[in-house]
Amino acid sequence: MAERITSFPPIISDTSRILILGSAPGIKSLQMQQYYAHPQNQFWKILFHLFDEEYAVDYDIRKALLFKNHIALWDVIDSCEREGSSDAKIRNEEHNDVLQLVTDFPNITAIFSNGQKSSKEARKMLGAESQIPFHVLPSTSPLHTIPFNKKLEAWKILKHYL
Repeated sequence: MAERITSFPPIISDTSRILILGSAPGIKSLQMQQYYAHPQNQFWKILFHLFDEEYAVDYDIRKALLFKNHIALWDVIDSCEREGSSDAKIRNEEHNDVLQLVTDFPNITAIFSNGQKSSKEARKMLGAESQIPFHVLPSTSPLHTIPFNKKLEAWKILKHYL
């Protein structure tokens, strides 16, 4: 039987300008209580490359990188049932209120999804009336096997909104 998992609170500040949305935390992230904690997930590696910063595994340094660059981070799914870490195995999800978050933080000028699952769910929540630019980025998951440099190139669009 699949275990019910719960996501983390958003990492956000009043100066956040972009919001990156994931789907739901994987097993390693839940164990460590950190976004993108699996060592093979390329999320943090991509961000440190984008901002020409020395890569760090310390979570406080990682969060500081987000704040320094006006990036907010959250998952579209508040809770769900899932076996393992694959988005394809997500069932019975309850969503975070992304629309309320961007209302509460009006400096958010663009939203990015880390992969297709978060994109699909976020688009449903935001609706067609949303005026905030929305971009789908290649998943940083190790299950999404395009080369790192291609992922990095696609993620460079973040800098256009900062």
